[in-house]
Amino acid sequence: MTRVRLVAWHVFKESVRDRVLFAIGGFAIVLVVASVLIGQITAGQDVRSIKNLGLATVELSGVLMAVFIGVGLVAREIERRSIYSLLAKPLRRWEFIIGKYLGLVGTLMVNVACMSVALFLVLVWFQMTSPESVVKGWVVPTVDPGLLKAIVLIAAELWLLTAVALLVSTFSSSGVMSAVLTLGVWVVGLLSEDLRGFTAVTSAPAIVWLVQTVGAIVPAFSTFDIKAEVVNGRPPIAWGYVGLTAAYAVTYAAALVGAAVGVFSRREFT
Repeated sequence: MTRVRLVAWHVFKESVRDRVLFAIGGFAIVLVVASVLIGQITAGQDVRSIKNLGLATVELSGVLMAVFIGVGLVAREIERRSIYSLLAKPLRRWEFIIGKYLGLVGTLMVNVACMSVALFLVLVWFQMTSPESVVKGWVVPTVDPGLLKAIVLIAAELWLLTAVALLVSTFSSSGVMSAVLTLGVWVVGLLSEDLRGFTAVTSAPAIVWLVQTVGAIVPAFSTFDIKAEVVNGRPPIAWGYVGLTAAYAVTYAAALVGAAVGVFSRREFT
């Protein structure tokens, strides 16, 4: 496990220095702060607009980081030909893959934490600077600990999406195609619930079966989206649901990382 930690730490340091990560992370924090301006121009200065935009920004920026950095975790090493020197060392291939995964997940969690702190600070500032009469008119409290439920599931969603990106990077040599495929899986996963109930559009049994099968196989990213429920305060989301959904993400991600290990272990480098 020492070698896994070393690989993870190397990925973390390299990702933190990545200009793409800084660009996306900086832009996300700017959007979180800018949500205050949007909240001030909405009717009644409803704080829900700030929460919605803030959570959506945290999620989208995390998705972009997971995709555009994750698809290059293995492909970059192959392109630089540094994979030969790495595998020549006493480093097993499964240690290399798992270390890469944990390193990027650690990077994403640090960024999600920073953006979440920025969002809470914006909400605190917004409450302190808003007239008391306006604050009393808000349907939900400004600084709501329930937002942590949405943030936890955003983090779980990124664990799973990173595993998808890693798996794609083990068999694809094109960064563009890898990013497109990973984003495609994420988009289809957001529609997985609709795909599983795909019966009203067409009566062709083969098409219905194909679409429902795709909906059942792809990760159900739609289950992680509880932003609207948390922001509006209804229907209430129990921590039990959050825990079960996070467990689903961990289980599915573990299977995908295992598949990535299997593909990478059989890959020949010439």
